[in-house]
Amino acid sequence: MTLEILVKYIHFVSIFAIVGTLVGEHLLIKPTMTRQEIKRLSVLDTIYGIAAIVLLAAGFTLWFGVGKPAEVYSKNWIFHAKLGLFTVIGLLSIVPTLFFMKHRKGTPSEEVSIPKRILMFIRFELLLLFIMPLLASLMAKGVGFLG
Repeated sequence: MTLEILVKYIHFVSIFAIVGTLVGEHLLIKPTMTRQEIKRLSVLDTIYGIAAIVLLAAGFTLWFGVGKPAEVYSKNWIFHAKLGLFTVIGLLSIVPTLFFMKHRKGTPSEEVSIPKRILMFIRFELLLLFIMPLLASLMAKGVGFLG
């Protein structure tokens, strides 16, 4: 039981890290940024990626290792919708990540124009991310279980 609590704690902390870093990216991004500012965004984006990996590891541990039987998750269509949504968010995050990685190097004071699509990708990620707690709440009530 202690391991389950620890894994759930890690799962929640990584969720907070994902939300915090994504909101941070959204608040810090501007139409024109210096490479130094883009490098700072890139650090946030790296933390975001690490938190996503930790979240997945903790989630799979909860699914297949500790806690409720795997069947509770495997036979719940809302859980699979949540996984699908997480995958879509992860795929959307590739575009800003590649942009930040490409433009962080060079003269720190050099200004770079940020395409509007980068901000739109971040906003869309945030929008989808805020659907996740609804799905988690429905799952917690047993909604979607097909067993």
